Formats: sequence, C-alpha cells, structure tokens
Amino acid sequence: MNWLVAAFAVCTLVPGVHSASDSVAWCYDQPSCNDTQWPVIAAAFCNGTRQSPINIVSASAKGDSNLVEFTFRNYSSTSTLKKIENTGKTVKVALASNVGISGGGLSESYDSLQFHLHWGNGSAVPGSEHTVNGKRYPMELHIVNSKSSLNGNTTLAVADSTGLAALGFFIEEMSGTATGQPESWKKLTSYLSSITQSGQSATIAAGVSLDDLLVGVDRTKYYRYLGSLTTPNCNEAVVWTVFKDTIKVSKDLIDLFSTTVRVSDGTSSLMTNVYRNVQAAQPVTTQATSSSDSSTCYSLGLMTLSIALGLRN
Repeated sequence: MNWLVAAFAVCTLVPGVHSASDSVAWCYDQPSCNDTQWPVIAAAFCNGTRQSPINIVSASAKGDSNLVEFTFRNYSSTSTLKKIENTGKTVKVALASNVGISGGGLSESYDSLQFHLHWGNGSAVPGSEHTVNGKRYPMELHIVNSKSSLNGNTTLAVADSTGLAALGFFIEEMSGTATGQPESWKKLTSYLSSITQSGQSATIAAGVSLDDLLVGVDRTKYYRYLGSLTTPNCNEAVVWTVFKDTIKVSKDLIDLFSTTVRVSDGTSSLMTNVYRNVQAAQPVTTQATSSSDSSTCYSLGLMTLSIALGLRN
C-alpha cells in the first residue's frame, strides 16, 4: 500500500510520468470523488493535521527574520517552459531541468519541476486555493519544487516533511479594459486551444520566461507555512510560500481557462472550479518588521515636528 501511495504521488508531481495503477480516483466535479470525499478516499494523508490550502489571516502572521529574499535560478531564461498539458484536473507546464530556487528561509536549494494553475469559473467566480483574510482570488499559480539533494526522486520528496517547496501566486483581473495583457500570459494562453481534451499536450516555443509570467510581483514579500499537496494523496511534505502581491492579467485571458479546456474529451464538461476548499488553520509567518525601520520612522516624525514648530516660531 505504501508503494501505491508513493507511486501516485510521483505521478501527480513529475511532468511526463504516468502510472498504470493510480491509488486514488479523485475529481473536482463529481460528488462521489470531489474534495469533500478526499479525506475518505485518500485517507492516508487527506484527513491529516497539516493540510493545504488555508485561509491566511495577515494580522496573525508572526514575523520571522529568516524569511529573506529568494534566489531564482534561470527564471529569466526564455527557454525553460517546455510542455503544456491538460491533465484532466488542471493545466500543467513542465520546466527544464536547470531551473530552481534557494534562499527564502529554505533549508537548501530546490529544483523547480513544473507549475500548474487553479481557477473557478472565469473572472466572475474566483478559484484560488489559498485565501487571504477570507478573500479568494480568481486564479492561483503553483510552482512545484523538490529538494535538489534528492535528485528529482519525488518518492523521497513526499516522504520528507520539507521535501517539496511550493510557490503560490495569486492572479487577479487587471484594472481597466485592457485585453490580451500581459503579453507573456497572452502567449501562454494561446496554447489552450491545442489542449482542450485531457491528455493532450503541446510543446512551448522559446520566448516566455517564468519572470515574464510573474510580472509585477515583489518576491521579497510573502507568507510561509508548512502544509501539504492540495490534491490526493495530500502528502504533508510541502513548505508553502504564498506571495502577497498579485499577478495582474486581463479578464479575457483569465476567462480562457474556464471556457477552453475540458475535463475529458470534446463532449465533456468544461474545466471549472478546480480548487480545494480551505483546510484547518496553520501557523503562518512572514517577514519581520525591522526595528531600524521603526526607529527611522520615529526619527522622521520628530524631525517633521521640529520643523513645524520652528516654522511657527
């Protein structure tokens, strides 16, 4: 049984790997196998005590001085996005082998394996997995990373409480009436029409980098907690980083996800509401407020007051 659990975890994480005997048949859209049933049909982990996603309460996040800046390896390369696939559950993009992250309070460097997305039903029905102060965003992008020391062995990664590191980015509608923006997302979503059915994939031409897709996000500001995979088998092996800034994407591009790809073949339902509901709260940390920043503000305040009093006199 442990072998089956590990095998399923590998299949859901590693791009291009398929299993002949998935241990759990799960879904988002059917009452018999949607996320309300995962603690039953995937009881090994989905009914655990460290489950994701969660609602992040910003006022409760404790400061941690260890949460420094990340180093992003080859995120600026325009040839790291290799293949886009309709998995029947989401849209997933496989990454080149030379992409990774370090820093950010992580114990070691991690290799970036793939990213995938979660959404609701267009820009009108939000579908991010994490929420912040109860707010759910239209979409959420997850970049899945595995400890570099494990050399891509995700069986070992899901058995390690910090074997995986997931980067979560909220996506929200760009203000105004812009369409087809930003250009990086226009290029990415142009492939959706080639992967309308489950199992279909397409090679991504060079020209878009991960940095391009993460445009506008200050990656020095984030929340951190220990959690799990958000799909069965929900292994509690993930160091979660959820960034505070959002990626701004025009409404027409957000809507393409819920109006183009389907859960199975051409006659099946459109892929909508592909997210897990929030789980029990976990301790959350964030960047510590610098005491020097506070003293600087205090000093500036005194200076301003002195100038004002001087002007009066």
